[in-house]
Amino acid sequence: MATSNEIQDLLRFLTKDAKVPLASAIGNIKDLQSRELKSPARIAKASLEDIKSTFSDEKLAKQILSAAKRVTRKRSSDVDDETQHPKRLRARSNHEAPSPLQIERSLTLPSSDLDEERLRSMVVVCNRAPLVLAFALTLMKYTMPQQPLSSMLSLAQALVSANSRSKAISIGLEKSLPEDDMWSQGQPSIRLMNRDIKVLRRWGYDANDDGSKTNDGLRGQDPNTTDPTSVEPSGRGSGNDDPLNQEVALWGLDLEALRTSNSSSGAANSRRSVSGLPIHTSESARAYLLKSFALADDLSVDPQKTDKKKTAAAQKEEREHAAAGVLQALNMLYTSWVHVLSKEELDRRAWSWYVHVRPEVENGVAGWGSKGTVELSAILNLRREFRS
Repeated sequence: MATSNEIQDLLRFLTKDAKVPLASAIGNIKDLQSRELKSPARIAKASLEDIKSTFSDEKLAKQILSAAKRVTRKRSSDVDDETQHPKRLRARSNHEAPSPLQIERSLTLPSSDLDEERLRSMVVVCNRAPLVLAFALTLMKYTMPQQPLSSMLSLAQALVSANSRSKAISIGLEKSLPEDDMWSQGQPSIRLMNRDIKVLRRWGYDANDDGSKTNDGLRGQDPNTTDPTSVEPSGRGSGNDDPLNQEVALWGLDLEALRTSNSSSGAANSRRSVSGLPIHTSESARAYLLKSFALADDLSVDPQKTDKKKTAAAQKEEREHAAAGVLQALNMLYTSWVHVLSKEELDRRAWSWYVHVRPEVENGVAGWGSKGTVELSAILNLRREFRS
């Protein structure tokens, strides 16, 4: 009988190295074990027909066999290399991945200490997507405070992606396909700004872990990965099934990448996590947020233009200053309402507030991706003291 570690290793190989869809890997793993194909090394020695007995798709079977041979060769090469070069081995063992606490600190967002008068005078230029990201990210500080910053960034980016696809379909840039929702079936979801967002649980991730505890081997875990054995294909786990009612960190699933990677060709996708499911990474969401806002004073003639005369460092600093101002205004907005509205009502109102202040752009395809101005005074005027 296969041990728990053997099952985890085999599942990890199928989803990460062979790029087999998670549901297919889990559904066929027992059959592989019954045929004594319990490891990449054994699969590498098997015939194509042996693998096709479990995975009937010949292309997928060849993909698995090729991956098994590649992984086996690499492991053999690594062993030889470490035997001949012990200094390299010591260097690898001395290099540790950052702790979860270090990861969270590295994602810290710029803050602003502007007084209200100066904040009101700020006008920023952006397109609509990063403003949605800023609204959702700040909202979760009040509706999902148990989530670490890395999760909030990922979930907010998932919302942006879902909104963008809906908009692209509505203006005819993309087509809605019958199988659009098939790939994420069974995954849990949360409600964020009136939209259901598919999520992946990050079992074992402790944002306060400074690296001093082992956490069952999860110390220094890559922030953009999760163990494949921790994902329930049915979307169900023990206890309460609502992700919002659990003290478990979450990732936002990248459904666009999932649709692409689950095409009939079974193509691999570079943004897949160890679980085999693609996620929106916190680093990319943070980078997108901080580069997407500019001060209108710097683009006084045409918001579609960029100032090429300034150095890259100066532009970066000014854009981060603009983003910090937007986040400060949103914090002031949510703080004014958080004690009088339930979390559910605050979430519902957030979308209408965004619609009220979002940049004005042309309708249809002409306005896709276009930039406009956002007056921070408009955000501040949505506060409770100005609406009563």
